[in-house]
Amino acid sequence: MGAVVLLAWIPLRQRPGIGTVLNILVIGVAADLGLSVMAPPGFLAGRIVLLVGGIVLNGLAGALYVGAHLGPGPRDGLWVALTRRYHLSIRLVRTVIELTVLGIGWLMGGVVGVGTVLYALSIGHLNQFFLSRVEVRPGEEQAAQPLVDTMG
Repeated sequence: MGAVVLLAWIPLRQRPGIGTVLNILVIGVAADLGLSVMAPPGFLAGRIVLLVGGIVLNGLAGALYVGAHLGPGPRDGLWVALTRRYHLSIRLVRTVIELTVLGIGWLMGGVVGVGTVLYALSIGHLNQFFLSRVEVRPGEEQAAQPLVDTMG
């Protein structure tokens, strides 16, 4: 699926980088490793803390690697390109993308729970919040456009 999303980058003139390749190769392995060493908490409060903490940390992690300008992952590259090209806010574009993916997944028979909806509605806001604080500001000699200029 990542390759299909990468094709959408072509008309948007989004270029892959080392971060793109590493995202494709590392995310699944890291998720599997993390799940193999963590036991699910038995109490609802513990599950809520992990859910909220995971979403917030995912927002920070996404801002860190996108803000480094080393190449976003496939879906991240889509929102990066759309925010730059159309001068839209990150929170708007990311939320629309996530809700679209959520809807398609649900129509295909996927499970949509509270966490899925919470993630879809909050990750764009979190990416925008953190990116404005961690983005590497490129100098004039570099080609990368800062994303914070599009955060209306």
